[in-house]
Amino acid sequence: MKFEEIYTTYWEKIFRLCLGYTNEYSLAQDMAQETFIIVWQQLPKFRNESSIGTWIYRIATNTCLRQIEKRNRVKQTALPDNFVMAEEKKHDIEPQIQLLYRFIAELPEIDRIIISLELEDVKQAEIASITGLSESNIRVKIHRIKDRLTKKFMENGE
Repeated sequence: MKFEEIYTTYWEKIFRLCLGYTNEYSLAQDMAQETFIIVWQQLPKFRNESSIGTWIYRIATNTCLRQIEKRNRVKQTALPDNFVMAEEKKHDIEPQIQLLYRFIAELPEIDRIIISLELEDVKQAEIASITGLSESNIRVKIHRIKDRLTKKFMENGE
């Protein structure tokens, strides 16, 4: 598979995965771009031991986790709320979807990975492979995460 095909096939999925981690549009774009730089660099070394999609999701997940570690080490200066809202409105994402991304970003790291991959219709067997958890554990976690997100929506009157 050529890099151009990979990029075209996976860009939006990887971007949404990153957005689920950060809930910040521009940071998600940066992380997705960083993911594809690594894919480009490592593609000649890809050995087809897993599907190309699983491999790319694993790279994206690792990229997101590294970014979170960096942000936790470096104290961030918070932007004013009106700036963040202006940025979100600029991208015309539906309010309920914005809220979903915000709730996902509040989840623990492993839950963010799992639910973001689930939302991208990645098979649970692949999610298990990416995360190193069993398929049955993935099923249970997905059910619990969905319950948690549903409760958050109900608490916010959605």
